[in-house]
Amino acid sequence: MATVILLRHARSTANGSGVLAGRAPGVALADTGVVQAEKLVERLAGVPIDAVVTSPMDRCGQTLAPLLAARGLEAVVEPELAEVEYGEWTGKEIKDLLKEPLWQVVQQHPSAAVFPGGEGLAAVQARAVAAIRAHDARVTEEFGPRAVWVACSHGDVIKAVLADALGVHLDGFQRIVVDPASVSVVSYTPTRPFVLRVNDNGGDLSGVVPPPEKRDEEPSSDAVVGGTT
Repeated sequence: MATVILLRHARSTANGSGVLAGRAPGVALADTGVVQAEKLVERLAGVPIDAVVTSPMDRCGQTLAPLLAARGLEAVVEPELAEVEYGEWTGKEIKDLLKEPLWQVVQQHPSAAVFPGGEGLAAVQARAVAAIRAHDARVTEEFGPRAVWVACSHGDVIKAVLADALGVHLDGFQRIVVDPASVSVVSYTPTRPFVLRVNDNGGDLSGVVPPPEKRDEEPSSDAVVGGTT
Protein backbone atom coordinates (compact mmCIF):
# COMPACT_ATOMS: atom_id res chain seq x y z
CA MET A 1 0.00 0.00 0.00
CA ALA A 2 0.99 3.66 -0.26
CA THR A 3 2.49 6.15 2.19
CA VAL A 4 0.39 9.07 3.41
CA ILE A 5 1.68 12.37 4.74
CA LEU A 6 -0.90 13.60 7.25
CA LEU A 7 -0.62 17.38 7.19
CA ARG A 8 -2.35 19.53 9.77
CA HIS A 9 -3.40 22.90 8.37
CA ALA A 10 -1.11 25.82 9.18
CA ARG A 11 -1.81 28.17 12.07
CA SER A 12 -5.22 29.79 11.70
CA THR A 13 -6.87 32.88 13.15
CA ALA A 14 -8.64 30.57 15.60
CA ASN A 15 -5.50 28.86 16.91
CA GLY A 16 -4.54 30.53 20.18
CA SER A 17 -7.67 32.68 20.22
CA GLY A 18 -9.17 30.87 23.18
CA VAL A 19 -12.25 29.97 21.13
CA LEU A 20 -13.27 26.55 19.83
CA ALA A 21 -13.85 27.43 16.17
CA GLY A 22 -14.70 23.98 14.84
CA ARG A 23 -16.61 24.30 11.59
CA ALA A 24 -17.53 27.95 12.07
CA PRO A 25 -17.16 29.96 8.85
CA GLY A 26 -14.59 32.69 8.39
CA VAL A 27 -11.59 30.87 9.86
CA ALA A 28 -8.58 31.57 7.65
CA LEU A 29 -4.82 31.29 8.03
CA ALA A 30 -3.13 33.76 10.32
CA ASP A 31 -0.05 35.62 9.05
CA THR A 32 2.14 32.98 10.71
CA GLY A 33 0.12 30.28 8.98
CA VAL A 34 0.61 31.88 5.57
CA VAL A 35 4.38 31.71 6.10
CA GLN A 36 4.12 28.08 7.27
CA ALA A 37 2.13 27.19 4.15
CA GLU A 38 4.76 28.76 1.92
CA LYS A 39 7.54 26.87 3.72
CA LEU A 40 5.79 23.56 3.04
CA VAL A 41 6.90 23.83 -0.58
CA GLU A 42 10.54 23.71 0.48
CA ARG A 43 9.99 21.15 3.25
CA LEU A 44 8.43 18.70 0.80
CA ALA A 45 10.73 19.53 -2.11
CA GLY A 46 12.48 16.16 -1.96
CA VAL A 47 9.26 14.16 -1.67
CA PRO A 48 7.45 12.94 -4.80
CA ILE A 49 3.72 13.53 -4.32
CA ASP A 50 1.32 11.49 -6.40
CA ALA A 51 -1.97 12.82 -5.01
CA VAL A 52 -3.44 15.30 -2.54
CA VAL A 53 -6.65 14.99 -0.50
CA THR A 54 -8.04 17.70 1.75
CA SER A 55 -10.67 18.59 4.29
CA PRO A 56 -13.21 21.04 2.84
CA MET A 57 -12.38 23.69 5.45
CA ASP A 58 -10.89 26.91 4.03
CA ARG A 59 -7.83 26.78 6.26
CA CYS A 60 -6.81 23.47 4.73
CA GLY A 61 -7.23 24.72 1.18
CA GLN A 62 -5.17 27.80 2.00
CA THR A 63 -2.46 25.64 3.55
CA LEU A 64 -2.18 23.53 0.42
CA ALA A 65 -2.41 26.36 -2.12
CA PRO A 66 1.35 27.10 -2.44
CA LEU A 67 2.22 23.40 -2.63
CA LEU A 68 -0.44 22.66 -5.25
CA ALA A 69 0.69 25.61 -7.35
CA ALA A 70 4.33 24.54 -7.16
CA ARG A 71 3.56 20.93 -8.13
CA GLY A 72 0.79 21.59 -10.63
CA LEU A 73 -1.56 19.33 -8.68
CA GLU A 74 -5.23 19.51 -7.74
CA ALA A 75 -6.61 18.35 -4.41
CA VAL A 76 -9.52 15.98 -3.97
CA VAL A 77 -11.92 17.37 -1.36
CA GLU A 78 -12.91 14.74 1.19
CA PRO A 79 -15.76 15.71 3.58
CA GLU A 80 -14.89 12.85 5.93
CA LEU A 81 -11.62 14.61 6.79
CA ALA A 82 -13.41 17.76 7.94
CA GLU A 83 -12.99 19.27 11.39
CA VAL A 84 -14.88 17.74 14.30
CA GLU A 85 -18.51 18.88 14.44
CA TYR A 86 -18.55 20.40 17.92
CA GLY A 87 -22.23 21.32 17.73
CA GLU A 88 -23.26 23.66 20.55
CA TRP A 89 -19.63 24.01 21.63
CA THR A 90 -18.72 25.72 18.36
CA GLY A 91 -17.63 29.32 18.88
CA LYS A 92 -17.53 29.09 22.67
CA GLU A 93 -14.55 30.21 24.74
CA ILE A 94 -12.32 27.45 26.05
CA LYS A 95 -12.31 28.97 29.54
CA ASP A 96 -16.06 28.42 29.70
CA LEU A 97 -15.91 24.91 28.27
CA LEU A 98 -13.41 23.94 30.97
CA LYS A 99 -16.28 24.15 33.44
CA GLU A 100 -18.43 21.66 31.52
CA PRO A 101 -18.54 18.06 32.85
CA LEU A 102 -18.03 16.85 29.28
CA TRP A 103 -14.61 18.50 29.19
CA GLN A 104 -13.12 15.86 31.47
CA VAL A 105 -14.73 13.12 29.40
CA VAL A 106 -13.04 14.55 26.31
CA GLN A 107 -9.74 14.56 28.18
CA GLN A 108 -9.91 11.23 30.01
CA HIS A 109 -12.41 9.05 28.11
CA PRO A 110 -12.71 10.56 24.61
CA SER A 111 -14.23 7.43 23.11
CA ALA A 112 -17.37 8.22 25.14
CA ALA A 113 -17.44 11.92 24.30
CA VAL A 114 -20.33 13.15 22.16
CA PHE A 115 -20.59 16.92 21.66
CA PRO A 116 -24.10 18.35 22.26
CA GLY A 117 -25.71 18.85 18.88
CA GLY A 118 -22.54 17.55 17.24
CA GLU A 119 -20.72 14.27 16.78
CA GLY A 120 -18.81 11.84 18.97
CA LEU A 121 -15.05 11.45 18.81
CA ALA A 122 -15.47 7.72 18.14
CA ALA A 123 -17.52 8.61 15.07
CA VAL A 124 -14.82 11.09 14.01
CA GLN A 125 -12.19 8.37 14.16
CA ALA A 126 -14.36 5.91 12.24
CA ARG A 127 -15.07 8.31 9.38
CA ALA A 128 -11.51 9.64 9.16
CA VAL A 129 -9.81 6.25 9.24
CA ALA A 130 -12.22 4.86 6.66
CA ALA A 131 -11.54 7.84 4.37
CA ILE A 132 -7.75 7.63 4.72
CA ARG A 133 -7.70 3.90 4.07
CA ALA A 134 -10.05 4.24 1.08
CA HIS A 135 -7.94 6.97 -0.52
CA ASP A 136 -4.78 5.03 0.24
CA ALA A 137 -6.20 2.05 -1.64
CA ARG A 138 -7.21 4.31 -4.53
CA VAL A 139 -3.79 5.96 -4.73
CA THR A 140 -2.07 2.58 -4.51
CA GLU A 141 -4.16 1.20 -7.36
CA GLU A 142 -3.46 4.23 -9.54
CA PHE A 143 0.20 4.93 -8.74
CA GLY A 144 1.54 1.70 -7.25
CA PRO A 145 2.37 0.42 -3.76
CA ARG A 146 5.26 2.86 -3.31
CA ALA A 147 3.16 5.95 -3.98
CA VAL A 148 3.29 8.94 -1.62
CA TRP A 149 0.30 11.21 -1.08
CA VAL A 150 -0.78 14.08 1.18
CA ALA A 151 -3.94 14.35 3.30
CA CYS A 152 -4.57 17.77 4.88
CA SER A 153 -6.86 17.78 7.89
CA HIS A 154 -7.22 18.92 11.50
CA GLY A 155 -5.56 18.20 14.84
CA ASP A 156 -8.04 15.86 16.50
CA VAL A 157 -8.83 14.14 13.20
CA ILE A 158 -5.17 13.39 12.52
CA LYS A 159 -4.62 12.28 16.12
CA ALA A 160 -7.49 9.82 15.72
CA VAL A 161 -5.98 8.42 12.52
CA LEU A 162 -2.59 8.09 14.18
CA ALA A 163 -4.10 6.30 17.18
CA ASP A 164 -5.59 3.74 14.79
CA ALA A 165 -2.28 3.32 12.97
CA LEU A 166 -0.43 2.87 16.26
CA GLY A 167 -2.96 0.34 17.52
CA VAL A 168 -3.77 2.68 20.41
CA HIS A 169 -7.29 2.89 21.85
CA LEU A 170 -9.00 6.19 21.16
CA ASP A 171 -8.90 6.90 24.90
CA GLY A 172 -5.14 7.33 24.50
CA PHE A 173 -5.24 9.70 21.54
CA GLN A 174 -4.88 12.78 23.73
CA ARG A 175 -1.30 11.67 24.35
CA ILE A 176 -0.50 12.41 20.70
CA VAL A 177 0.55 15.96 19.78
CA VAL A 178 -0.14 17.35 16.30
CA ASP A 179 0.87 21.00 15.85
CA PRO A 180 -0.30 23.36 13.10
CA ALA A 181 1.62 22.76 9.85
CA SER A 182 3.19 19.58 11.25
CA VAL A 183 3.37 16.38 9.27
CA SER A 184 2.90 12.81 10.44
CA VAL A 185 3.60 9.92 8.10
CA VAL A 186 1.98 6.50 7.90
CA SER A 187 2.88 3.70 5.51
CA TYR A 188 0.08 1.18 5.10
CA THR A 189 0.78 -2.47 4.23
CA PRO A 190 -1.60 -5.39 3.66
CA THR A 191 -1.51 -6.42 7.33
CA ARG A 192 -0.61 -3.33 9.38
CA PRO A 193 0.45 0.32 9.17
CA PHE A 194 3.89 1.65 10.07
CA VAL A 195 4.11 5.10 11.65
CA LEU A 196 7.19 6.81 10.23
CA ARG A 197 6.81 10.34 11.62
CA VAL A 198 4.64 12.08 14.22
CA ASN A 199 4.32 15.87 14.62
CA ASP A 200 7.35 16.62 12.43
CA ASN A 201 7.81 20.38 12.37
CA GLY A 202 10.61 20.79 9.87
CA GLY A 203 12.84 17.73 9.77
CA ASP A 204 14.18 16.05 6.65
CA LEU A 205 11.35 13.99 5.13
CA SER A 206 13.37 12.27 2.42
CA GLY A 207 13.65 9.19 4.61
CA VAL A 208 9.94 8.42 4.25
CA VAL A 209 10.23 8.14 0.46
CA PRO A 210 10.67 4.58 -0.89
CA PRO A 211 13.84 4.17 -2.99
CA PRO A 212 13.00 4.90 -6.66
CA GLU A 213 14.19 1.50 -7.83
CA LYS A 214 11.74 -0.18 -5.45
CA ARG A 215 8.64 1.95 -6.03
CA ASP A 216 6.91 -0.85 -7.96
CA GLU A 217 7.58 -3.50 -5.31
CA GLU A 218 5.05 -4.43 -2.66
CA PRO A 219 6.28 -3.12 0.74
CA SER A 220 6.84 -5.71 3.43
CA SER A 221 4.45 -6.04 6.36
CA ASP A 222 7.25 -7.39 8.57
CA ALA A 223 8.68 -5.13 11.28
CA VAL A 224 12.44 -4.70 11.46
CA VAL A 225 13.75 -6.54 14.53
CA GLY A 226 16.31 -4.45 16.38
CA GLY A 227 15.36 -1.20 14.64
CA THR A 228 15.91 0.16 11.15
CA THR A 229 19.33 0.18 9.55
